[in-house]
Amino acid sequence: MKVTLLSFTPDPEKTIALAAKLCYSKSNIDQLEAKVRGTAYKRLLEKIVKIGHLSVLEHAGFVFGIEGISRVTSHQLVRHRLASYSQQSQRYVSFEDVLEAVTPSSIKKAGLGLKFSKKIASIHKFYKEMINAGVPQEDARYILPNATTTKIIVTMNARELLHFFALRCCERAQWEIKEMATKMLSLAKGKAPIVFKNAGPGCVKGPCPEGEMTCGKPKEIRAKFKSI
Repeated sequence: MKVTLLSFTPDPEKTIALAAKLCYSKSNIDQLEAKVRGTAYKRLLEKIVKIGHLSVLEHAGFVFGIEGISRVTSHQLVRHRLASYSQQSQRYVSFEDVLEAVTPSSIKKAGLGLKFSKKIASIHKFYKEMINAGVPQEDARYILPNATTTKIIVTMNARELLHFFALRCCERAQWEIKEMATKMLSLAKGKAPIVFKNAGPGCVKGPCPEGEMTCGKPKEIRAKFKSI
């Protein structure tokens, strides 16, 4: 799995601070921009995140390039609707030469890794057979497994990222999307450290929201995400 931050709103925290100040000021935008230029807005940003004035976070966007995840994970990812996605097409991209797949560690631990790989190879062989027989790629792809790797470009604003991290960095999330979300958080936090200071699963900034389904490790989880 490879996660790259392709682009982001320049000086995202300044943009957010400007939007926040505008909501409570009579000044025009030029005057407000002059006020926030070169100033520290740590206290302001911490306050708006704390009180839940999160609409201003929507002005900061982040674009991620993600490779080597399974279709299982991409299907979970695109359920987050307040985002934009561009995904590698199985209709137009042929997988005749190679079919890469993600193998969960649980399958390897069960001693079924080799059998899993052989099944993937068998599917790939039949896929190529269909292509050679004149079956259109868009129909031959029906045999491809959820394990097949994919590439996707994702754009989310800072507010949606906070929501996404709260759900997908949690221990209850499936391992692959959890790994991907954690990598995304690390990259976003590097560009907006104040906004994403307490980002991560719900237990990072308060009690675990999972109730009876809690993993029971809030201290360990908080320490992990504080160090990212």
